[in-house]
Amino acid sequence: MSEQQFSVSVQVRGYETDVQGHLNQSVYLQYAEHARWELFRAAGITQRDLAKAGIGPVVLETTIRYLRELRAGDKVTVGCAVLWDGGKTFRFEQTITRADGVVSAEISGLGGILDLRERRLVADPGGRVRALATTPAVCGC
Repeated sequence: MSEQQFSVSVQVRGYETDVQGHLNQSVYLQYAEHARWELFRAAGITQRDLAKAGIGPVVLETTIRYLRELRAGDKVTVGCAVLWDGGKTFRFEQTITRADGVVSAEISGLGGILDLRERRLVADPGGRVRALATTPAVCGC
C-alpha cells in the first residue's frame, strides 16, 4: 500500500459486530467510504458542491484484505490515498489500523467521477476534483 495521505479515526461500535464478536465484513466498506467522504470534505468539497457541478464519485471495483480482526471498542485509523493516473479512473488505497499499530485491513479500489446527466465517467477526474477543491493537495491532485 502507498503512504496514506489522509486519515480519520473511528471507534468500532458493538452493533457493527457479528456473531463471532468481530467487525462485520460490510462495515469495513462503510469505514472506507466514510474516510473518502471526509477526505473530500477536508479538501473543501461537499456533496452539495458535487451535485451542483453535476458530478459524483463512483466506486467501480473494491478489494479488501482482512488481516486482523476488530472488536467492539477498538479504536482505528482509516487512512486514504488517491492515486490519479490521468485517465478516466483513479485508484484509492486505504488502510485500517488499530490504535496499537496493527493493520487490520487493506482496501484498494478503482473509482471514477460520473457526469450525472450523461451517466458516463468524466475524462479528467483529478482535474474536476481539483477545480472544486479549496485545498486540492488533500486529495493528491
